[in-house]
Amino acid sequence: MLSALDLRNFKAWREAKIDFAGITGLFGTNSSGKSSLVQFLLMLKQTREERDRATVLQLNGPYAELGQFSDVINDGDISKRLQWDIRFTRQNNITLQDAAESKAAIAASSKVFSISSEVAAERLSRTHTFSMRTIFLEYSLSGISFRLATKGDSSSEYELISAGGNFKFVRNQGRAWTLPGPVRSYAFPDQARTYFQNAQFLADLETAYEEEFDHLYYLGPLRVRPSRDYVWTGTRPVDVGTVGERTIEALVAATAVEEMRSLGPKKKRRPLQEVVAHWLKHLGLIDSFSIDEVAPGSNRWMARVRVHNGGPSVPLTDVGTGVSQVLPVITLLQYVPEGSTVMLEQPEIHLHPLAQAGLADVIIQAASHRRVQVILESHSEHLLLRLQRRIAEAVISSDRVKLYFAEGKTGASSLVPLDVDLLGNIRNWPDKFMGDAFNEVAAAELKRIQRRTEKVSDA
Repeated sequence: MLSALDLRNFKAWREAKIDFAGITGLFGTNSSGKSSLVQFLLMLKQTREERDRATVLQLNGPYAELGQFSDVINDGDISKRLQWDIRFTRQNNITLQDAAESKAAIAASSKVFSISSEVAAERLSRTHTFSMRTIFLEYSLSGISFRLATKGDSSSEYELISAGGNFKFVRNQGRAWTLPGPVRSYAFPDQARTYFQNAQFLADLETAYEEEFDHLYYLGPLRVRPSRDYVWTGTRPVDVGTVGERTIEALVAATAVEEMRSLGPKKKRRPLQEVVAHWLKHLGLIDSFSIDEVAPGSNRWMARVRVHNGGPSVPLTDVGTGVSQVLPVITLLQYVPEGSTVMLEQPEIHLHPLAQAGLADVIIQAASHRRVQVILESHSEHLLLRLQRRIAEAVISSDRVKLYFAEGKTGASSLVPLDVDLLGNIRNWPDKFMGDAFNEVAAAELKRIQRRTEKVSDA
């Protein structure tokens, strides 16, 4: 899971520091840079999935369309370097062995590891265009760092070094060949393992990094409109799609193999589809939900809902937009493997205030019971207030929730960590955060008094 991010020179962010928790909420004004933080992580995910090893960063892929380097670097200044440090915490230890030592001694072992990377623009002399180059890559584990960096700012030669602890890289005998640069901004070149006797474990660090992004899932702010019916190919989708387009397919696939979920400790396990229906009902949107084959053997499936008890069962297309917009959110949180990370943009969209508040309960259950790390970008005061209430009720502890307020001023974004106490109070509530309900009520009451006074004077 993600533990921390320190990002520099990405879009409107000169620097952004985030400590992640089971639930991490990004709130703030429009155009304050909240979505850019999500886009950065999506850029890393699509870079990990890129097959071309020569691609330093995949700026335009299935999750984010970011343009070119000048579009993502702060102030469009291509002389700046894009830099980031990410810390992860895994369920199990990463253990690195030093093959150069007798009995392959353990060089480092920990559940926590971090990666630092630095990317710069490089002019191509023949075409007068720019490409990207990773000039610095470092993994750290148990206080030991393994670094691949240029020998000088303008050098194309790289050196592999370690720092901290007693571990040292040992070169194979023969000519000291020059190392090429990092691969895809997060991996060491194959030559590192060839030129050194004890660098094979670097692949374990790269694999750990890739696994973290393989278990990162994303759902965008505008979900696709539902169809009348769906054809299931018989395969299991990885997720529900970035706009929820594979939601019904995922539910049918889970039902076919009788996937079960529970709503909490000591709660009876139920089919995944029933758990999704439970949460839709909890939000006050429906009375029942089901997905059934249109006709036996047709392989066409229809999602149906009953809005009120005793009412008719109708296709999903025939009810309010809120149901179809939140269905992918609930499904994704219940569908992904335990221990995954899910990023949600505006999960509350098209929901009425009470349902927005209830959505916080959906997220809390996934984070607490399924160990799904949730990163959400939201504008919902109702969702936030329910989170605060559940902290006060000790349903979830304040240290399992991290909240941030993003604000854009004079072209630069800033990020303020919100100080949430044990009772769910926000001690440093930002000015004009979520509007100012108290002042709105006070201003309205003053006007009422003024108008009553004017009427008395006119009488």
